[in-house]
Amino acid sequence: MPVFRLAFIAILTALFIAPATAQDYIREELRVPMDGTGGKGLETLLIRPAETGRYPLVIISHGSPRKAEERPKMTPAAFYNVALEFARRGFAVAIVMRRGYGDSGTDLAERSGSCDNPNYIRSGRIGAADIKAAIVALGKRSDVDPARVIAVGQSAGGLASVALAADPPPGLVAVISFAGGRGSRADFDVCKEERLIAAFGAFGKTSRLPMLWVYTANDHFFEPKLAEKLHDAFKAGGGRVQFIRAPAYGKDGHLLFSVGGIPQWTSYVDGFLADNNLTQRASLAPLPPLPALTPPPQLGAHGRESFDRYRLALGSKAFAVSSDGYFGWQSGRRSTEDARQGALKLCEDKKRQCRVVFVDDAPVP
Repeated sequence: MPVFRLAFIAILTALFIAPATAQDYIREELRVPMDGTGGKGLETLLIRPAETGRYPLVIISHGSPRKAEERPKMTPAAFYNVALEFARRGFAVAIVMRRGYGDSGTDLAERSGSCDNPNYIRSGRIGAADIKAAIVALGKRSDVDPARVIAVGQSAGGLASVALAADPPPGLVAVISFAGGRGSRADFDVCKEERLIAAFGAFGKTSRLPMLWVYTANDHFFEPKLAEKLHDAFKAGGGRVQFIRAPAYGKDGHLLFSVGGIPQWTSYVDGFLADNNLTQRASLAPLPPLPALTPPPQLGAHGRESFDRYRLALGSKAFAVSSDGYFGWQSGRRSTEDARQGALKLCEDKKRQCRVVFVDDAPVP
């Protein structure tokens, strides 16, 4: 049986601490104090290695779904598997839901305005304020080194992380942005993309921290031509950035920073950490032990590998499979029903029927 560790952190409000999934890692559910959340604070999940010590901090910032009704369904647990990759590398990792996402209040603070008149600079700065609040609060913990903080963001979280670097808090040493941007209302359709380009240019004028940006060849939100313009504008302002033109990933490369993309995106991250003397471990720590679940017999090698990722995942989750071994799974959801519907949607199409065979860590009869 694992040794469960509990702690109390005076600086965080509405604190709830969950037991770790294994002896190698500590997992805690936290609330970061923040105005505009109805007194709840920012919903946060922290993962770190179990050994006593002060760890450099990684803050993971999520994107923004195109449909407003999806925002309350978001959870930090959806990024758990991704966060573990940083914890395996010797970091404390905080997944922070910004205002208006998940259970961090109901009002979206970082609205960019109408599609005809978006203010991406304002939106980025407000998102950055939420990240900064988390850095300040978590930096007071005895297990976090406040002088070594890396902001990691995806999509709108990438924009917020870039904005953070333009006015960095003490201790921020680097930024990693995956498909950073905002304003995508449909595939290959960005509201006033020239304003998004201008926002990156403005942030570049005062940003001097080392950065890694990753955009794929098949990103449906911010296609390569636009990504190049964002990069050029940022550098013209004086920004410092390592720009990765990554190959296509899946059906939409905007989703590279995900569980399925781990083998690809971690290679970029490891190179960036090494180049900037931020590597913490010579070798990766092992993943936590997996629940003892038997994979569906019709799965092939790729399916069994994905099933292992499913076993590791947190939150309400479900795994669906077809008779011929096609599969889909969803994790980190607010409800079991939401997870079931999401898994079926990823598995089924017009010619294929799937059924849910696992919910959470139990087989479905």
